[in-house]
This record gives sequence, structure tokens and C-alpha cells, in this order.
Amino acid sequence: QVPLIVKRRVHALKRLQVQCANIEAKFYEEVHELERKYAALYQPLFDKRRDFVTGTVEPTDEECEWHSDREEEEELAEEVKEKAAIEDAKKEEATPREDPKGIPEFWLTIFKSVDMLSDMLQEHDEPILKHLKDIQVKFSEPGQPMSFTLEFHFESNGYFNNAVLTKVYRMKSEPDDSDPFSFEGPEIIDCEGCQIDWHKGKDVTVKTIKKKQKHKGRGTVRTVTKQVPNDSFFNFFNPVKASPDGEMDEDSEFTLATDFEIGHFFRERIVPRAVLYFTGEALEDDESVSVSSNVRLLLDTEKSTVWDVCKLATHLLRTCS
Repeated sequence: QVPLIVKRRVHALKRLQVQCANIEAKFYEEVHELERKYAALYQPLFDKRRDFVTGTVEPTDEECEWHSDREEEEELAEEVKEKAAIEDAKKEEATPREDPKGIPEFWLTIFKSVDMLSDMLQEHDEPILKHLKDIQVKFSEPGQPMSFTLEFHFESNGYFNNAVLTKVYRMKSEPDDSDPFSFEGPEIIDCEGCQIDWHKGKDVTVKTIKKKQKHKGRGTVRTVTKQVPNDSFFNFFNPVKASPDGEMDEDSEFTLATDFEIGHFFRERIVPRAVLYFTGEALEDDESVSVSSNVRLLLDTEKSTVWDVCKLATHLLRTCS
């Protein structure tokens, strides 16, 4: 039995812990502002990446210089294959072909390579995603509620009129009054998609089915057509909405949590390191990443790669000073 006087002191410690949580929340707000600041520095590089991918700009010889150990191994393998390919090369010389523009199917290749994204991808989505030019992350401005927006930029296509499809993820970075000790940093609390202006007959998120109906009285049969939901990546832009009272069925909770995980993955991994997912090099680091029922734990693990580094940097600065 803990004496009352000791319990009283423990309560005082808990009050201090709440104050620590509030200071930690301020820390994360400054981290978000730092991310926003550096996003502006990254953007010119990402713009150049987009131009190379789409073929708007051709990189110079200097910009193309690159060498790696893996390439040395590939070069040895290529020498073995080279002799066998001589005849094929001669045939191609007889029927020359045009060089591809930019890096064809750059983003589609990434979608198909990453399990988390390929699970959402359907065959009828692929022709549309061939028109995807760029994916960008935009952070909320100072003074606004914490959030980030994913922007999917498309070239003109025969499927919809939108040049940009957006997905906004709203975040919370403050301790909950009813449970302040559960605070572990920013968490996504809601998301909002956008309306896709589909061309007639091109909406891949629905499909038309025909069903025969028999009239009860006359016994005649008629065929009725109706549209029903269809699996598609583009359902990503029409997410399940978080319930204001927090009460949702298990399926909806899982769907929403998975959506949050995917949004976080785009922001933290796909957009900053796109070329490494295109080549497959980044996939080796993500073998343990998968959609599971324990999404929140994974989200926290992903988040720690950003937040914990910032904490460590702060600690080192204090130590050095």
C-alpha cells in the first residue's frame, strides 16, 4: 500500500509530465516548420527530376555521370550477353526506332514495385498512371492547422480533366486532455480527397453491371443496368471519413488507418526517394514494411525516422555547446 503522502507526490510528478508533453508538442510544431522550410529547398531539385522524367529537359553529360559497384557487376554480365546480342542489333539497325522521351512509365513502375501501392493498383488503372508526371508534397503554412497535401500532377489525358489530383492529410500535434500521457508526437487524424472530373464512360472507380429482374405479377423478365463501386487506385481520392465522435466499425477503422499509412509513406519515402524505388534499390530497405492490422505501430515506427533524428540532433547540439 502506497502511503497517501507518496501518492500526493506522484500526482505532482504527473503534472510535470503533462507539462513535458506540452513542451514536446511545441518541439514537433517547430520540426514541422523546419520541414516546410527545407521542402522549399528540395523543390527545385524535384522540379528538375520531373523535367527529366517527362522529357521536357534533357540532362547534360555532366548531370548523367554516375558509377557504382553494382554497375561494374552488370557490365561484366553485359559483356557475356553482348556477343549473343550482335545479330539482334544488326536487325534493329535495319529498322531503326525512335528514342523514348524522358523516362517512360516512371511513376507507374514505382507503383507496381512497391507492395503497399501495387495492392491498390488494378489493370485498368495502369493506362491512366502512365500519364502521371509528378507527385509533390506541400506542407501547411505557419499559423495554419498542421497538415500536408499530396499533389498528383497529370499530363493531358483521355480519362479526366483534372491536371492535379489532391489528398490532404490533417494532423494533430498536441496532448489529448483526457489522455495526455499517450502523446507520442504528430498523428494523422483525418484526410480529404478531391472530385475527379471523369470523361464520360472513363470512370474506373465504378462498373456497370446488368441484372435480370422478373416481374412478380406478370412473370416477364427485364434487364436492368446499374453502376456499382469498382476496385481502383483512384478510390484513394475518395477516402473513408473519420467519425467526429470517434466511433467507427472495425473495417472502416482499418481502411482509414491504412490510408493514413499510405499517405505517410508517400510523404516520407516515395516522393523524396522516387528514383531509388524506380531502380528497386529502396525496396531492400522496405522489406519489413507491409499493410497490417497493427498500422498505428508501423506509423509510429515510420514517424520515428524523422522525429527521433531531430531529437538526436537537438541533443548533440546541446552536448557540443
